[in-house]
Amino acid sequence: MSIVNFTPIPALIGGILIGLAATLVLLLNGKLAGISGIVARVVRPVPGDTAWRAVFLLGMVAGGALTFAVWPSTSAFGLDASWSRILIGGLLVGIGTRVGGGCTSGHGVCGISLGSRRSIVATLTFMATGFATVYVLRHVLAGGMSS
Repeated sequence: MSIVNFTPIPALIGGILIGLAATLVLLLNGKLAGISGIVARVVRPVPGDTAWRAVFLLGMVAGGALTFAVWPSTSAFGLDASWSRILIGGLLVGIGTRVGGGCTSGHGVCGISLGSRRSIVATLTFMATGFATVYVLRHVLAGGMSS
């Protein structure tokens, strides 16, 4: 395996911004910045607890759009999969977040930083499942699945 186009400074800046956003959400709202939970409460609103979630999601989209506008090279990536595989993968991730009681941002960023054993186990499970999936798709099935 070789790492191509590794960019440590932008990765570090992104990590710092994610940590800062999670910290601000916790300090200002007393809530965790778990994206699946935020999206779930925008789709199924709870009175008085939806506006900040919608603004947070809009800020994520606007931040990404601004980044691509200011640094067009950040959007220079390709997807090595068909739209059907991407949609199926997204659906499976959505199901996994419901079954696992959260996502990588909620458990991996917020939960681990708060010392939650449940989040540590969930994050280790996410990682192991991801590793196993890549291994099976790239090495066991190799050419068996077309994009």
